[in-house]
Amino acid sequence: MIMNEKKKIVSATTKYIRISPAKIDVIISKIRGKSYKESLKILKFLPQKAGSIVWQTLYSAVSNGIKNCNFSKENLIVEEAYVNQGPILKRMRPRAQGRSFAIHKKMSHLTICISEGSNFLKLKDEI
Repeated sequence: MIMNEKKKIVSATTKYIRISPAKIDVIISKIRGKSYKESLKILKFLPQKAGSIVWQTLYSAVSNGIKNCNFSKENLIVEEAYVNQGPILKRMRPRAQGRSFAIHKKMSHLTICISEGSNFLKLKDEI
């Protein structure tokens, strides 16, 4: 087992998503560190709108890995998944007595990084 090998990491980014980063962060914390197939199973049954956006980004990252780095779907692991704050749309809502109330509509930038990790069972057999 060689420890000096550098891992190939492939990523996909979705920018300017009209959902707040806090809502997406709840979803990506469920798939972080999981295998690709397990992540798809988790995302398939989530009722939140952010689940489909995370699924699209994960699928794009896997497609990038398969096409550009010759990864196989069976060994893929979600290495990193994070969301950053995007620009904020500032709107005003009328309130009582002629006042106004600021509404901040937040956007997000989602990044998912995958790498090809070996299965733990195969490692135990080799040792």
